[in-house]
Amino acid sequence: MVSLLDLVAYGRENKCSDIHLTQGLPPVFRKNGKLFRSNFNHTPKDTEAWIFSMLNFKQKEKLEANEDVDFSHVTPEGLRQRVNVYRQQGQYTAAIRLLNDTMPTFEELGLPPIIRKLADEPRGLILITGPTGSGKSTTLASMIDYINTNRASHILTIEDPIEYKHNHKKGIVHQREVGMDVVSFEAALRSCLREDPDVILVGEMRDYETISAAVTAAETGHLVLSTLHTIGAANTIDRIIDVFPTHSQQQIRAQLSSTIKGVVTQQLVPLADGTGQMAALEIMLGTDAVLNLIRERKTHQLASVMQTGGREGMRTLNADLVQLVREGKITYETGLEWATDRNEFNQYFGRK
Repeated sequence: MVSLLDLVAYGRENKCSDIHLTQGLPPVFRKNGKLFRSNFNHTPKDTEAWIFSMLNFKQKEKLEANEDVDFSHVTPEGLRQRVNVYRQQGQYTAAIRLLNDTMPTFEELGLPPIIRKLADEPRGLILITGPTGSGKSTTLASMIDYINTNRASHILTIEDPIEYKHNHKKGIVHQREVGMDVVSFEAALRSCLREDPDVILVGEMRDYETISAAVTAAETGHLVLSTLHTIGAANTIDRIIDVFPTHSQQQIRAQLSSTIKGVVTQQLVPLADGTGQMAALEIMLGTDAVLNLIRERKTHQLASVMQTGGREGMRTLNADLVQLVREGKITYETGLEWATDRNEFNQYFGRK
């Protein structure tokens, strides 16, 4: 019988990013952003056995109570997977993200030098945004590893679940998993300021309480890194502000305008030669012009500032896609598919 470890090994050998386990279907793998069905022989009982082999008693209890379960799974060789188990039509289903077994560098990820400059910031708020599967967690892990390697800092991470395991280097890293080490992001953020951190990683800013606590931590002299599922710097700022009650929105604008160091949006797009994917980036930095627009409720003008801020390291997602097309790294059709403004994208190439 094929084991779960066989599936994980197959996925890794074939450079897949995800495995989907569904009763009644063979295991489905994602490679370079596209799904394909495998030829593994199995039965519905095999699928359930694969899923339950990853669960402990508490997780099984949650699942049987119709709750989804998020956790990290580690193979005997130390390879880590992020797993979500859920029910659909009364059956158990799992989505397994295959994580890198080594910590990637900025260069290996193809990230520009400005990302290193952001990681060197001593305090403030840095947000990595993008849709699910766009590599946000990997970029953050790379930034944390860089800080850990180069600064004698206390780094505290709050994750759900822990994806990349960090060793103590020049810094020390304490990783707290929601549901195992602490009950929630909010609870961990409330207590973390008493734990003498220099750098705080919040796996995801999900709600008002978490966002408020993260911004406050950045205000009080810490470097805070986090993610949101937004596309574009302006959308990210607006999303944060909209979470707050109307009477508090001017206050959060003022807080953001004093703490934002950078917002990076990334999308993974397929390479023209079909060999893999790369990140297309939008980068907004906390310059005086940007912070003033946030303060003055003019986030709709942020794109213009990014377009003219290339010397500082800023860029829009559309401009980066255009550059990737011109360099031959991605096709015109791919750039158009991922463009945030297709009319603007076409204008760069003299098309309508």
